Amino acid sequence: MSLRNLPEIRAERLPSVCAFDPDPDAVDRWNAGIHAAQSQENTISILDVIGEDWWTGGGVTSKRVAAALRAIGDQEVFVDLNSPGGDFFEGVAIYNTLRAHPHKVTVRILGLAASAASVIAMAGDEIEIGKAGFIMVHNAWVVAVGNRHDLASAAETLTPFDDAMATVYADRSGAKKAKAAEWMDNETWFNGEQAVEAGLADGFLAADQVAQDEKRAQAANDLKPARIAEHGLARAGLSRDKRRSLIGEIASRSAVASGSRPAVADDITASLQKLRSTLTS
Repeated sequence: MSLRNLPEIRAERLPSVCAFDPDPDAVDRWNAGIHAAQSQENTISILDVIGEDWWTGGGVTSKRVAAALRAIGDQEVFVDLNSPGGDFFEGVAIYNTLRAHPHKVTVRILGLAASAASVIAMAGDEIEIGKAGFIMVHNAWVVAVGNRHDLASAAETLTPFDDAMATVYADRSGAKKAKAAEWMDNETWFNGEQAVEAGLADGFLAADQVAQDEKRAQAANDLKPARIAEHGLARAGLSRDKRRSLIGEIASRSAVASGSRPAVADDITASLQKLRSTLTS
């Protein structure tokens, strides 16, 4: 178990009418190009959306983190973190996996630890954050589609998740649980200094420990309009499969009309093919 004896988070899957997507505000503020200037061999890098990312074919899953821990073996672990969040359940699974590691876990928040990624950050026996970094905490965030009974069931299911997260934030910070719940209700953003002051981080990263990959940042920026469009379609009640198929069709038709195939259209087409093969396998 973790050196700090951190609390476990128990979470069951939501009803099928719900899907976790990264908070659009967090995605908009996320600089995907931030990474560690140098990393030891016993480092796990979480520099992407939490869970499988349909848009890129990437994302960070609990299986990947568990495999990395097995490869590192019986020694302390460093976790480099820069993520806008994503799938709450994958975030919880990663938190519990890191929490169960028998040696010291040091989490280094290089840029952003938002939503599900902030839960992962709390698994550190020690948490360091860049002064220009951010932690964002909020209540479990989902897109839900269905009738009033479906939505009522989703809301009821989310309640214990929020309670469990408030317990974790309170345990880490030393704040009262009611205060942690207030942070979540208000979707609170903590910069580096505020995170340390609140007890959500223990100290600061040196500026020379953080580097910037401009190509990675640009690639993530190119996908932001598509992510925002999907979020709008979700609020309109379209299922995940329908809204992604629609966006892919629009991108493909636009590419044909312009006589070219922009990179985003290629990405969407490849992702749709991957999704179809997954659904039919």
